[in-house]
Amino acid sequence: MSMHNHLIELERRHHALEKQIQSALVHPSSEPLQIAELKRKKLLVKDEIEKLRAKSQSQTVH
Repeated sequence: MSMHNHLIELERRHHALEKQIQSALVHPSSEPLQIAELKRKKLLVKDEIEKLRAKSQSQTVH
């Protein structure tokens, strides 16, 4: 998988996690631990996106 395609997939996953979090927040029966886990996963994906973007920018600069 190319770096560009990987970045697109990560952004898609990040967006899907955001939708899951928003959905869980509007349902009063949602477990707080489940929401916290979704937020943790979203943050991990965001960190991976940022690392990939930084790597991509450093490769294009040199």
